[in-house]
Amino acid sequence: MANIEHLTKLKQGTADWTEWLDSHHQPEIDLINADLRGVNLVEVYLVKANLNGADLTGIRLHQANLTGANFQSAELIDADLTEANLTGANLQSAYLIDANFYQANLIGSDLRFVQGRGANFCQANLIGTSIREARLPQVNFMQAKLNRANLSETDLVRASFDQADLSGANFFEAELQSASFYQANLYRVKAIATHLSHSYFLASNLSEASLVRCDLRWANLSYADLQNTDLQQAKLRGTNLTQANLTGANLSLANLRGANLTKANLSQANLTGADIEETIFNKAILTKTIMPDGTVHY
Repeated sequence: MANIEHLTKLKQGTADWTEWLDSHHQPEIDLINADLRGVNLVEVYLVKANLNGADLTGIRLHQANLTGANFQSAELIDADLTEANLTGANLQSAYLIDANFYQANLIGSDLRFVQGRGANFCQANLIGTSIREARLPQVNFMQAKLNRANLSETDLVRASFDQADLSGANFFEAELQSASFYQANLYRVKAIATHLSHSYFLASNLSEASLVRCDLRWANLSYADLQNTDLQQAKLRGTNLTQANLTGANLSLANLRGANLTKANLSQANLTGADIEETIFNKAILTKTIMPDGTVHY
């Protein structure tokens, strides 16, 4: 249970809490299982606070300093964490449904197993975060920084990553059906056996990405940069690759049946063993492309 004195002082507001902290030489903050529903704690100092299991539904933590805080299994439903500092925070198994992390700093934080349908991480800094096996359908990651983040085995159905930086991120076996990656940076992303059917990648950067056995059926990859991308055994049935840059891409054993490659650049791409039945190659560039039968097109 929470320390009663800590909880009582905190509920008096940020100013009284700060004054009390200063007079007590910043003790270890014990707020385990605390009930702080709807409390206004804008700009509060809760560095390394223990909020394990706390009910923080509707709390206001705008611009709060929450560095290294423990929110494990806490309820942050509809919480306001805009511009908050959550560097190195532990949010493992927390409930983040409809929570707002707009422009929050979450570098190196732990978001494994969180549940956060509809949460907002727009322009948030999530560099190097672990978001493995999380449940985050319909979450907003627009313009967020997710470089090197681990999103493997995560439910991100209908999530938005428009203009986000995902370079070096890991999406191993993640569920991303109908997700949006408009103009997103996915350079060297790892998305092995990832489910991305019906997703939107218009003008995105997927160069040097690993998309082995990836399900991209009916996805829109028009104008996308897929230079030197590994698409071995990928499912690309009905995929729109109009004017995509696939220079040097590995499409061996890929299923391209019915895909649209109109004006796509497939120079030096490898199509060995690929299924190209009913594939549209209208005005596609096939210079030095290795065709399904192993012959080189000139």
